[in-house]
Amino acid sequence: MNDSVSRTPRARRPRRTPVLMAGAVAALLVGLSACGSSDDSDSSASASSSGGAADGAFPAKVATKFGEVTVDKAPKRIVALGWGDAETVLALGGQPVGASDWLAFGGEGVGPWAKGKYDKSPQIIGTMEPEYEKIAALQPDLILDTKSSGDKTRYDTLSKIAPTVGVPKGGDQYMISWEKQTEMISAALGVKDKGDKLIADTEAKFEAAAKAHPEFKGSTIALGSRTSEGYGAYVSGTGRMDFVERLGFKNSPAIQAKAGKGFSVSISKENLDLLDADLTVMSPIGIPATDISDDPLYKAVPSVKAGHSLVFDDEGLSQAFATDSVLSTVYALDKVVPLFAEKMK
Repeated sequence: MNDSVSRTPRARRPRRTPVLMAGAVAALLVGLSACGSSDDSDSSASASSSGGAADGAFPAKVATKFGEVTVDKAPKRIVALGWGDAETVLALGGQPVGASDWLAFGGEGVGPWAKGKYDKSPQIIGTMEPEYEKIAALQPDLILDTKSSGDKTRYDTLSKIAPTVGVPKGGDQYMISWEKQTEMISAALGVKDKGDKLIADTEAKFEAAAKAHPEFKGSTIALGSRTSEGYGAYVSGTGRMDFVERLGFKNSPAIQAKAGKGFSVSISKENLDLLDADLTVMSPIGIPATDISDDPLYKAVPSVKAGHSLVFDDEGLSQAFATDSVLSTVYALDKVVPLFAEKMK
């Protein structure tokens, strides 16, 4: 079960395939390049106030699944499309001019942990089906899609618009940690030192939390969610599992044994005992939390019966856990770790 698919994306234009879109994008780019010099000067003025990269660190090179991407100069007009990419740019001091709102936060498309970091609201772009003409019209000099499906057609279409930093090797289907995401984006923005510091500071917070809660070490955990379509559980290699594994937990062997290429596995109601672990943590997606906590079959799971279960009834906590950006991760550490500890008693 992939919650980036099960969650209804924000409203967007009627579906058109990226291959057909490429011609329209190319035509639009030609039209944009033909604009007068007065537009260019206006664009430059806007760029200087909406960028976020450092001079002197270029050309920058970033390794991706699709090969090495070179960013020749400090990007000033950044479009951040990947899950959590915009928040990462903001954490590094940048200002995306376009961004995708994967968890339907609304407004500027970021969670409360990133509130107030935009100087000017970005243009919101579709998630799984980004509007390529809208992206081209923003005249980006860098596109970020580091936490995404890894679809080659999507990447090829985006890279015709501007240099595009896609998923890392092995990062298909959103399988990239906040750490790798921060590393790639800070390199592309020319602020590697700032990225390294953010990573080190966040890792130190994880180490402190793990040290404060030795009961987490070696304990099994089942991380699941429920949508209108049913139950599912997350597997290692995903942001959620990375979060808890850094705290000392290990994924339920029964769930991990069912892992495929996606970042989650479906669980039928008849097999909900797969969610049994030393700690069971569930997120409602598009449904009330009570649809999980009041479900008799869920309540029959041994760990749930024993009181070692946590269902996120605070959407902010669930979203922080799901976003897995460098900003939301720190927020989740502060808010979620005490809840884990309480349920482990």
